[in-house]
Amino acid sequence: MGAPLLALVLGALVEPSGLDKDLPSFLGYVGPASVLFMGAFVAAHLVLVLARSHLNASVFRRHPYRFTVVPIALFLAIALSKPLLVAVAVLSIWWDVYHSSLQTFGLGRIYDQRRGNDVEVGRRWDFALNLLLYTGPILGGASLLPHLQNSVKLTAVVTHFFDHVPARASEHEQLLAWIFGALGVVFLAAYFGAYVRYARAGYRVSWQKVTLLVTTGLCSLFAWGFNAFGEAFLIMNFFHALQYFGIVWWAEGENLRQRLRLPSTRLGKAIALSTLVWVCALYGLLTKTVGESIHLVTCLALVISIMHFWYDGFVWSVRKNMV
Repeated sequence: MGAPLLALVLGALVEPSGLDKDLPSFLGYVGPASVLFMGAFVAAHLVLVLARSHLNASVFRRHPYRFTVVPIALFLAIALSKPLLVAVAVLSIWWDVYHSSLQTFGLGRIYDQRRGNDVEVGRRWDFALNLLLYTGPILGGASLLPHLQNSVKLTAVVTHFFDHVPARASEHEQLLAWIFGALGVVFLAAYFGAYVRYARAGYRVSWQKVTLLVTTGLCSLFAWGFNAFGEAFLIMNFFHALQYFGIVWWAEGENLRQRLRLPSTRLGKAIALSTLVWVCALYGLLTKTVGESIHLVTCLALVISIMHFWYDGFVWSVRKNMV
């Protein structure tokens, strides 16, 4: 629950600390230390989904082809086709936004479940709220143009059809801000009214979910709405990745310990956790440094990104008692 506020503090400290200055060349990477750290951390949390999808036997048995055939087919396709590679890369930019909103949605549903509420009560309202908390500040704030520019930069490799999109969006930037601001106010009033009715019918308010939604909403509004793109990316992705490490360890820690044949002691659990962190961190560091200049590694990283977004939609389900 405190991860969004922690991310805001870290984001504010980047510039005073000097971490936004370029590093000497490191494994082929040249750029700010903060960008290297954030890129590696994001990649590390993306590959972490495999601890749930491939290392959990019960989850793997539910969708064996999705975990084997699909990623191999996608890897071969984008490795052999530049237009498809570009299309999947652009898709990953926008799917990331949608995916991030649904992680917070899922955590909120877990808090509701733990409070003893019916998991169907308020589900659609929470779904829409979390989409608004993430996409609203992007579409109506300072980060819309960088998102569009990054997308167009990728598509320009194969077509210039979308080159005019950022300029058109810039012309209507203020109008978009007013539209999404007004929609946000109206929706929040309706959301509050819906939960007042639920509470009168027996719904138990989870202070954990409320805290999570408030801190996430404030963080998203401040970061995506007003910050420079680089700092906003660091803030939003840091707390998202940190939460993901937390939920995976909470759900899969015991399974990982058993797979590593470690004793059920504090030391055994500590070794399992450190192994999980360092394996993912090594993958993240390699993809952000040497991997950016190797085509096949780039393809692998993109496949893992897309699989992470897709898998998370069905390997965690409060309604199906998978969490």
